[in-house]
Amino acid sequence: MHGFRGVSQYRTIWISDTHLGTRGCKAEFLLDFLRHTRADKIYLVGDIIDGWRLKRSWYWNDAQTAVIQEILKRTREGTEVIYVPGNHDEVLRDYTGLILGGVKVQDQVMHRTKDGKRFLVIHGDQFDGVVRYAKWLALLGDWAYNLLLWMNDHLNRARRILGMPYWSLSAYLKHKVKNAVEFISCFEDAVASEAKKQNADGVICGHIHHPEMREIGGILYCNDGDWVESCTALIEDLDGHLEIVRWIENPETVTTSKLIPTAEPASGAVARSS
Repeated sequence: MHGFRGVSQYRTIWISDTHLGTRGCKAEFLLDFLRHTRADKIYLVGDIIDGWRLKRSWYWNDAQTAVIQEILKRTREGTEVIYVPGNHDEVLRDYTGLILGGVKVQDQVMHRTKDGKRFLVIHGDQFDGVVRYAKWLALLGDWAYNLLLWMNDHLNRARRILGMPYWSLSAYLKHKVKNAVEFISCFEDAVASEAKKQNADGVICGHIHHPEMREIGGILYCNDGDWVESCTALIEDLDGHLEIVRWIENPETVTTSKLIPTAEPASGAVARSS
């Protein structure tokens, strides 16, 4: 459990799937998280800006602008920021190896934790057959997903009025639908297998909007989640331990913008990398 006071200092932070440029993006949550954390290194693990959505219809608000400004501010303060593009911001893959506004663009990265473990950092869409081989179906699914997020927003407005905390309808449905659960399991296995091929100790990815830490075949699989449904990030603390942090509204102060971070439960020995 992390306290809300002051600013928390970490060695590394991983963030993905913020989907800036969409109405479903929880930019206010993300901005609050960035303002209350500092790190030597920040990885942006894909789908940070939703190019698919912006091509169809333009949407951008002040909070999303503030997120970009906060990230660029970190580069000026000396934080190393590495952008690993995903499928929604795939246009940036054309700039792999370049530095844009102080942000390094890389297709994938091998991160070494303080205790010497090697983690493959990759968005993960490369292991999604629908995205790779049937993009039209992926675009249709994206449309349906955004409709579900619209419904989720209206539901949570009602919950807020009733004094209830934020709850993700889309995340709930994903866990209840058998095909979605099977897809997540296959995706996790495929990503972990790639990490093993590259002789890594673990893998850190995004893409499926499902925060998770667990061991798969001797590989520590870490998914940092998203900022549309779960509002989570993966952090490496100053001792080299890994942890998923969920940034949620405080149920006691739902009428204010104050947020509190809580540690996402992980299973036993894989809750921390040792």
